[in-house]
Amino acid sequence: MSRIGNRPVELPSNVTLDIDGNTVTVKGPKGELTQTFSPVIEMKVDDNIVTFERPNDNKAVRSIHGTTRALFNNMVVGVSEGFTKELEMVGVGYRAQMSGDKLVVNVGLSHPVEFEVPEGIEIEVPSNTQIKVKGISKEAVGQLAAEIRATRLPEPYKGKGVRYVGEYVRRKEGKTGK
Repeated sequence: MSRIGNRPVELPSNVTLDIDGNTVTVKGPKGELTQTFSPVIEMKVDDNIVTFERPNDNKAVRSIHGTTRALFNNMVVGVSEGFTKELEMVGVGYRAQMSGDKLVVNVGLSHPVEFEVPEGIEIEVPSNTQIKVKGISKEAVGQLAAEIRATRLPEPYKGKGVRYVGEYVRRKEGKTGK
């Protein structure tokens, strides 16, 4: 029994839903998202409450049940509120800046690393060591934030690198010199 798949999704008043076969379009104040879901799971809409039902208890059907509900919920939250990932840079000389429509990151490499900002994603640099990635697609925001973080992963000895805000970096002691 899928606990996630059985939970209903409530549509906010400012979000509209259009279902065309397996393709679902969700429109809200932040934008519009479209996605095609598996035809196995049945979506039912009753008074701004969407429920997902599966025809049987096969393992493949059970696994796609919760996934379908989670993806749909992320679409609804994205078009109504949006998603944000915040990154911080720790290290001497580590900095980020916007150069036109590109994000330029200096993280101790021999060259600055440039990131193209995809359509639908917005990047803010409130200070030299902070980056905010915003957008309506949770997948796109998370992917871009992960690519920025991968330029210099946090290392365990001095804690230098690019990390998510609030991320715990396990520190090691290093050599004792004895």
